[in-house]
Amino acid sequence: MLQQTTVVTVAAYFDRFMARWPDVSSLAESSLDEVLHQWQGLGYYARARNLRACARAVVERHGGAFPDDIAELRALPGIGDYTAAAIAAIAFDRREAAVDGNVERVVARLFAVREAMPAAKPRLRTLARELVPEWRAGDFAQAMMDLGATICTPRKPRCVLCPWQKDCAARAGGFAEDLPVPAEKPERPLRQGVVFWLQRGDGAVLLRRREERGLLGGMIEVPSTPWREAAWNDAEALIHAPANVTWTKLPGTVHHGFTHFPLDLTILAATAGSPPNLSWGIWARPEQFKDYAFPTLTKKIVKHALSVLPAAFLLDP
Repeated sequence: MLQQTTVVTVAAYFDRFMARWPDVSSLAESSLDEVLHQWQGLGYYARARNLRACARAVVERHGGAFPDDIAELRALPGIGDYTAAAIAAIAFDRREAAVDGNVERVVARLFAVREAMPAAKPRLRTLARELVPEWRAGDFAQAMMDLGATICTPRKPRCVLCPWQKDCAARAGGFAEDLPVPAEKPERPLRQGVVFWLQRGDGAVLLRRREERGLLGGMIEVPSTPWREAAWNDAEALIHAPANVTWTKLPGTVHHGFTHFPLDLTILAATAGSPPNLSWGIWARPEQFKDYAFPTLTKKIVKHALSVLPAAFLLDP
């Protein structure tokens, strides 16, 4: 949960998650819908899918106990070099370096590594491994994380409180705040799409589940066109419509920002006297939406649509 997300944001989710699934075995028995529903709003949903898959793998391959071998840890779903090293060091006291962003910053300043990220990562990992002591590797791993999070901060590092201040090359040179050298920010081109709000006579709205792989995988959404950089005209968009009915464009635009791109969505609405027979469709009334795993984007779409429909759209077919 803490990957790309702050402790303040995660804390409440963590408490609810652990109350629901207190151990690996109980999480392994959960459904993906349950896990995604508990995760909704936290973002980066691949983490939730991987967490459940990892629990199932631990139960099936290792009898419900995490392996203490770093290669076997890396083989589990969703566990990469950092997480494997952190588990090995903290849970099993293996002499492994858990290198996250905080640790990279500490090491870059300590050794004055001026190479820009992400090219500097291999060297930083090597230097970090050399620092790990022969004993209490878990305590050292957590101390390094805390040092970066509370003392060796990105801006205005509190060098006077740092136990390594006398050994820090960047502090001695007066350029600690300049390290690590950030990567150039990539362009974030705007993507656009058209959402299809299709409503039955009883008020139920057509929803669908996204593919499990990829962005927002496994989450529930209102059907839409693909998202692309070019604007959609009506003829192009309607090729992707879930039904051949008369569509009305709702006023306004739904704006959302993902890590790599911003997204603008317009909404076309329609009612279906004879709802289409769709193998992938989920029909739900707005008061039932709370029972589904909606990402923040879907919540924005629903909020916008419900706010403008009464004035702009005839709800009865």
